[in-house]
Amino acid sequence: MSIYTSFLESKKANQKLFGVLIDPDKVTHEVLYKRIEQANKAGVDYFLVGGSLLIDNRLANSIELIKKNSDIPVVIFPGDNMQINNRADAILLLSLISGRNPEMLIGKHVIAAPHLKNSSLEILPTGYMLIESGNNTTALYMSHSLPIPADKYDIASCTAMAGEMLGLKIIYMDAGSGAQNPISSEMIKEVSENVAAPLIIGGGIRTPEKAVESCKAGADLIVVGNAIEKDDSFIVKMADAIHAV
Repeated sequence: MSIYTSFLESKKANQKLFGVLIDPDKVTHEVLYKRIEQANKAGVDYFLVGGSLLIDNRLANSIELIKKNSDIPVVIFPGDNMQINNRADAILLLSLISGRNPEMLIGKHVIAAPHLKNSSLEILPTGYMLIESGNNTTALYMSHSLPIPADKYDIASCTAMAGEMLGLKIIYMDAGSGAQNPISSEMIKEVSENVAAPLIIGGGIRTPEKAVESCKAGADLIVVGNAIEKDDSFIVKMADAIHAV
């Protein structure tokens, strides 16, 4: 079964999913191994691997370590067109529909297309929406784009609808790595009520309670990275809370 099909089936059954975000530049071999152990124990649904800025080129090594020690699907969450690796199971082909930077809407994709065409990766066309989070995140700086204001629910909803109408199969709303504020439940609810595509929410989610709140508002997959980097045992607590919704 493809990752997208399993995603759709989980949404249809109202089963909430949990993804652990791994930034290869922020984890050593030892730390990543412990994180994998915790994810296996917790029954995490996906590993998302990638980052807005990779300096040490550890993407391939990180994916290889996960695949050797876990059956959890690995999805590349690329910050650049060079973040492609055949060892992963799938890649989120992100189009930054919240901004107006043509490179992030289609430019980088043109460069990556022949490499993706020749890969074995499952391609997941994704409408990526950056939401204002109270501070200037790496994703905002690197993408050269303005985020959607946190209180403009109508803009977020119309943007998501447009992305879905253009054929994008997944909507990913992200406050960004290191976000001061997570995306509000009100915005998640507004968007989820107006699109049928699976909805991923990430950025600034620091407690199981906030994850549950986001799920009840309409999120289908919760992605957490920074909070886990401070406490590996947090993976189990977060997975238990999300899967119990």
